[in-house]
Amino acid sequence: MMEEKHYCNPDKIYVSVKAVFYPDGGCKPTAVIWEDGREYEINRVTDIRRAASLKAGGVGIRYTCRVGNREVYLFLEEDRWFMEKKGTR
Repeated sequence: MMEEKHYCNPDKIYVSVKAVFYPDGGCKPTAVIWEDGREYEINRVTDIRRAASLKAGGVGIRYTCRVGNREVYLFLEEDRWFMEKKGTR
């Protein structure tokens, strides 16, 4: 039986992500599904790098994404995706 992980950090919002996985092992997120079920298409990924989330804590692969007219950071931390809560620090 798979054990469910519980995390408690109010500055992190864990999200579901649709992504394309490539034969070389890379992946590109294509949509974010928010905690209330709304889905936001990622128009473009402009940068991918290993980075820390200075607002929410944690280290992972940071995807700089264009969603509509906004630039947002999407982090892949081990096996989970998260975004920083708006208005933190």
